[in-house]
Amino acid sequence: MMLWYDEPAEDWETESLPVGNGSLGATVFGGVPTERLALNHKTLWTGGPGSIQGYDHGDGDTPRPEALRRVRSRIDAVHRISPEEVVDLLGRPRRGFGAYQPLGALLVDLPAPAPITDYRRELALAEATAGVRYRCAGVGYRREYLASHPHEVIAGRVSADRPGAVSGRLRLESPHGGTATIAGDRLTLRGALADNGLRWEVQIRVLVEGGSLTTGPDASFVITEADRLVFLIAAGTDYSDDHPRYRGEDPHIRVTETVNRAMAAGYDAIRAEHLDDHRGLFDRVRLDLGRSDSTKPTDVLLAEYTGGGSAQDRALEVLFFSYGRYLLIASSRHGPLPANLQGMWNASTQPAWSCDYHLNINLQMNYWPALTTNLAETLDPYDRFVTALQAPGSHTARQIHAARGWVVHNETNPYGFTGVHDWATAFWFPEAAAWLSLQLHERYLFTRDEYRLRTVAYPIMRAASEFWLDALHVDPRDGTLVVSPSYSPEHGGFSAGAAMSQQIVAALFAATSAAATLLADDTDLPARLADARDGLDSGIRVGSWGQLQEWKADWDDPADDHRHVSHLFAVYPGPGLAPESPEAAAASVSLRARGAGETGWSKAWRINLWARLCDGDRAHAALIDQLRHSTLPNLWDTHPPFQIDGNLGATSGVAELLVQSHGDVIEVLPALPSAWPTGSVSGLRARGDLTVDIEWTRGVPSRVVLHAGRTGPVRVGVGRFASETAVTDATGKPIASEHLGDVVIIPMRAGESYLITETSATTR
Repeated sequence: MMLWYDEPAEDWETESLPVGNGSLGATVFGGVPTERLALNHKTLWTGGPGSIQGYDHGDGDTPRPEALRRVRSRIDAVHRISPEEVVDLLGRPRRGFGAYQPLGALLVDLPAPAPITDYRRELALAEATAGVRYRCAGVGYRREYLASHPHEVIAGRVSADRPGAVSGRLRLESPHGGTATIAGDRLTLRGALADNGLRWEVQIRVLVEGGSLTTGPDASFVITEADRLVFLIAAGTDYSDDHPRYRGEDPHIRVTETVNRAMAAGYDAIRAEHLDDHRGLFDRVRLDLGRSDSTKPTDVLLAEYTGGGSAQDRALEVLFFSYGRYLLIASSRHGPLPANLQGMWNASTQPAWSCDYHLNINLQMNYWPALTTNLAETLDPYDRFVTALQAPGSHTARQIHAARGWVVHNETNPYGFTGVHDWATAFWFPEAAAWLSLQLHERYLFTRDEYRLRTVAYPIMRAASEFWLDALHVDPRDGTLVVSPSYSPEHGGFSAGAAMSQQIVAALFAATSAAATLLADDTDLPARLADARDGLDSGIRVGSWGQLQEWKADWDDPADDHRHVSHLFAVYPGPGLAPESPEAAAASVSLRARGAGETGWSKAWRINLWARLCDGDRAHAALIDQLRHSTLPNLWDTHPPFQIDGNLGATSGVAELLVQSHGDVIEVLPALPSAWPTGSVSGLRARGDLTVDIEWTRGVPSRVVLHAGRTGPVRVGVGRFASETAVTDATGKPIASEHLGDVVIIPMRAGESYLITETSATTR
């Protein structure tokens, strides 16, 4: 399974191919005669402490609770006020926020004295290797690149099928300057960002076989008549997620030791360990929609895609789903920072939206597929990042809101920015901390890891709940507890009790209450949560034209096609609405009215929403629209510009079409598109520590296997089978399960597998 092209990349955003080990990444151009690997390290950020602009956390120099009370009073009086009026009272210019930076580029000059033939550039998803091959002057050349998580390096190999045919020059460059030195086979480039003094370093060690390696001009290496060239890249900065300084040790020793260990291991060992490590994650899930690998380049496959019934279209859809899993593995393995707006790849010193962490959906969407597609480990940087936000977020909670607990607003960075700025339509979103906390709790629901719940998730959830227990406001219209001021991202005026605000807080209180009960929290928090839940406005109400209202008042316009559908949070990623309920029908009305969505990520969100509403064909239409209109030739999603959340959100959406577990029943093929009549999937995860494999034919399941991680009864929906079902263990022995209508209750034991099949071909 791979992306492949018959020409080198010319444009970074639309054509280059990414590799990454979670902290260190590269994008491959595959050029001849000059290869370019654009390099990134996820901690290379301007801004923060030491910034020449100065730095604040966005919460101001003086307390603001009085300004907040003025906004609430104004909303109580007139019910809706403009973003400009609110930002005048609560906003402030952002100083020292910074932006994610490119590290530089490795350039390898490999002269081509004759025309190039048989060119191919590729990215093998299952192996996480990028490659280039071509012929020149009768010689076949091959290049291979990988980003090793076990060895923390990017490794490259250039070879030829004729001895002594590899000659050229290797050099480093960086937009941040730096000082380059060469000692033996080691090229070091190090410097400090002019903006904040953050120290950074890149080291490359080079090995040639069958030729010579000498020093060239401008701190470069010259390779002469080698059989094979191998290079190993390590990099780092002195960033630390230790609030409030955010600085650690100089990276020199760490980078030196890393590249030395890799050199001692050798390329072949690095490659073998890399394949084992990556496949251990990537191979957990396999999706087959009856396709075969296309013989056409990926850009041609995309250009010809219609979403119809062809095997070629199914091949692209499977590739796009798998690419999302690949990108998440590559951009979120270890270290203090999660995947950002572009995962970890960036070629601009002034990237769009700082290439930061937007918290009104984008960071959260990055991790939607982590649990359902069996990549829970990729959440480790996310968990660490959210935990690190609590300390600065506690200060902001006191400073702006006069509240306990912690809060963060619309955007953040690696330096604990938890406050506000002055962009009127995208500066206020205190619900973000609650939403981030809910995703910590989701990891428990899937894994049932009570230790992680107790030590990581619950302290964050509890503090976020403490904030809202203090910050909720009594609505004078009906006496309910509401969020005020409330702003439905990034849409409409400020009001009290917008649907998304209420739905998020309600979900947080429910999750925190459940965790408190499980963990036997003997403080007064459970009682306080119970009281607040009794008085909380639900944020779910049906409006005058049958829609699910976005605001507490019935202000929705049926002609409004805004990209955000924030009032549908309760549908997805929230706890879900009963598919046959009036509220679910109203959500469908709203979603149809909003249309396809303007941007890649909003189309991806619609896939998930239609899946939760059990409308597979509309979900598939959203996927078609995303691939046809919001996907670049290298299959990166585009807002525009490139944003990785659309890739990862689409992968999540495909998983939701096939398995859902947000209720008390595991639903199999709840929203299968009619375009996918036959297929199979293995390795998807369901809440309750279950792994699910499914085979289906003619649109109905024929075989379901459940792998239990925990002992206890599990409820599985079997209403989509064509006939009555039977349950056996892995040996074929019948299991004494209980059928209740379209639900079967299976008593499971940890480590065992259970098979559900039809008992006959008789249609019900």
